[in-house]
Amino acid sequence: MSNKDQLVAAIDIGTTKIVAIVGRSDGNGGIEILGLSNTPSTGVKRGVVLNIEETVRAIRTTVDDLEERTGLVLTDVFVGIAGRHIKSKMARGYITRDSHETEIDINDIRRLTADMYKLPIDVGEEIIHVIPQTYIVDNESGINNPIGICGKRLEANFHIVIGQIASARNTERCINKAGMNLMSLMLEPLASSEAVLTDEEKEAGVVLVDIGGGTTDVAIYYDNVIRHTAVIPFGGNMVTADIREGCAILQKQAEDLKIKFGFAIGDIAPENKVVSIPGIAGREPKEISFKNLAYIIQSRMEEILDAVNYEIQNSGFAEKLTAGVVVTGGGAMLKNLPQLVRFKTAMDVRIGHPNVHLTGKGRDEISQPMYATSVGLILQGIEYLEETRTFTRIGVKNQEPVAEHQQPMHTPPPVKEEPAEVEHDELFHDGQRRTGKFLGDRLRGLWDKIIEATDEKLDDTPTK
Repeated sequence: MSNKDQLVAAIDIGTTKIVAIVGRSDGNGGIEILGLSNTPSTGVKRGVVLNIEETVRAIRTTVDDLEERTGLVLTDVFVGIAGRHIKSKMARGYITRDSHETEIDINDIRRLTADMYKLPIDVGEEIIHVIPQTYIVDNESGINNPIGICGKRLEANFHIVIGQIASARNTERCINKAGMNLMSLMLEPLASSEAVLTDEEKEAGVVLVDIGGGTTDVAIYYDNVIRHTAVIPFGGNMVTADIREGCAILQKQAEDLKIKFGFAIGDIAPENKVVSIPGIAGREPKEISFKNLAYIIQSRMEEILDAVNYEIQNSGFAEKLTAGVVVTGGGAMLKNLPQLVRFKTAMDVRIGHPNVHLTGKGRDEISQPMYATSVGLILQGIEYLEETRTFTRIGVKNQEPVAEHQQPMHTPPPVKEEPAEVEHDELFHDGQRRTGKFLGDRLRGLWDKIIEATDEKLDDTPTK
């Protein structure tokens, strides 16, 4: 059995919903989705698991439904990770090869990448992803693929994604308690990028903005290389909470208003239209103006987009993003959102649907922005298995599963060579070398204050 023929399962643990999905490669660079199920999420806030038992029940509910629909048994799964604890930085590493006359091969690249997992980081954190950007061979820079080139010193610039160990372990514990094994944690904005961005957009320069329930994920590409990632701790639930408070209605009513009648721009909303909301416990119905509703939504969306704009400027690539912005996630369905994004960023905008790589009968059902991360997790799972040459255990009910996987999560492929020397530079997105934490931490204190102020308001809001 080859990696290309096997089934891959993924679980997207979101703030508003938990999605279980299974698919496989179609042999032509795309994927065939064999089944998908989702259930309302409980126990998760801003992308972070806060109640393990509630999260386990929700995971088990959606997995049981998927197994019933497909006749499969999910054992090994790939899972997305997000949350405000996620941060990224740039680093450079190098290895010295035995001879400059032999060609660089994949083992040299794996050896260099494996060493980057040993970089010093803060206590309580772990490295989730090590993503090569460009390579340098014997001082010759700007190399995208060094395989086949002769040289003694191999260097690379890396994009390092870091997260809190506790958050990762809580996610893994939920998967284990639900009766499954975690193959690997994958950063959600990277997964969404795989599902909705084209190669042309990545080459020209593009910003992916994935607006979820609890977080807004940002990924910036230029010249086919990931340049910046960030997780903004605001999402669609904040908009719903504002509507609930501003209109003095129930949480479910606020969510329904946002989805059915919400506009992202107040000036575009209909002037004289109102919607009637049933009163609580026999009270008189309330009439909510479309325009007032839109202004509430616009205010919070502008705050989210201001944070996105900061990340764009912080990346150092703001002037090179020819392809503009691609908005995806459940929040992308808000009426007139592209116009608001275009106004706030001064860039071209499109809505990202995960249909770039999809084939099979379920394509139309799954080709919605809310499933971008789920589809991306399948794509990244297939790539992970091909790179590590491992297999997942997904079998048909009442049959033995396929061969066990061989790699633990976060661990790069084993390398026989002795670990090489690592040169660690903290390179920041404005091109400066500095000491201390990465540049994006400058706003973290401000965000924490904003979050603390809003937590009191949201704590009594039931999680959807």
